[in-house]
This record gives sequence, C-alpha cells and structure tokens, in this order.
Amino acid sequence: MAYDQDNIFAKILRGEMPCHKIYEDTNTFAFLDIMPRADGHTLIIPKSPSRNLLDASDGDLATTIAVVKTIGRAAMTAFDAPGLLVQQFNEAEAGQIVFHLHFHILPRHDGVPLRPPGQMGDNDVLVIHAEKIRAALAMS
Repeated sequence: MAYDQDNIFAKILRGEMPCHKIYEDTNTFAFLDIMPRADGHTLIIPKSPSRNLLDASDGDLATTIAVVKTIGRAAMTAFDAPGLLVQQFNEAEAGQIVFHLHFHILPRHDGVPLRPPGQMGDNDVLVIHAEKIRAALAMS
C-alpha cells in the first residue's frame, strides 16, 4: 500500500497538528502519545515517509532505533521505571493504526497495568510528562 501524506504523524511533522514534542533531530521526531497507556508513553518516528518497518530504509531504521534507545533511557529515568516496553506494529492486522512507521516506548513498573487503548490523556498531565522526559534527556 502507498504512504498516505495526510496521516496524523505526517501532519505533526509538517506542523499542522499539535503535539507534546520530546526530541527532534534531522532524521527523527519524538512526541508523547495523546492516548498514553503508561505515564511517559512516547512515540518515535522517522521524518522520512514510510508506512511501516518494511518500507523504511535501513538508514532510517538505524537512526530511529538509536533514538528509541536514547528516549527510552530518558523515559525510564524520568519515571523511575525499572522496565521499558518497546512496541512496533506493521499493518492493521498486526495492530497498526497510524500508517507512518513509529515505535512506542512505555516506561514500566511491576504491578502497574497498562491503561486500555484509546483513552485520551489529560493535557495538563501530558505537559508535565513531556517536561520530565526532556529534563532527563538534558541530563544524559
């Protein structure tokens, strides 16, 4: 299937939709999920248009996964989390909802269940969570 230039992440990259930005460089962009399944739930995407992992160039995958690692460490620090869940879905049958390659990072704590999917987060809380992760990034 073809890449849809009007998907929500493409719109975020073009500045047409707001987000809680965590990090940006030449090739990647990281921002909070507005329907967080855990505190600090962050999405990392390549700036290049790719529908999923199978469409992305090896170079885009390498730079994006390096940012996943960096943001993952910062999120664990920010939320004092002993674990980190990294998720990535390819096509609807595998659970992909937005058809722009993205990685989910979710700081995890023992005994704390994930929130159900599809529940909007509180914007004021998301602002605080973004600040916490950015502060942890600045310290690393």
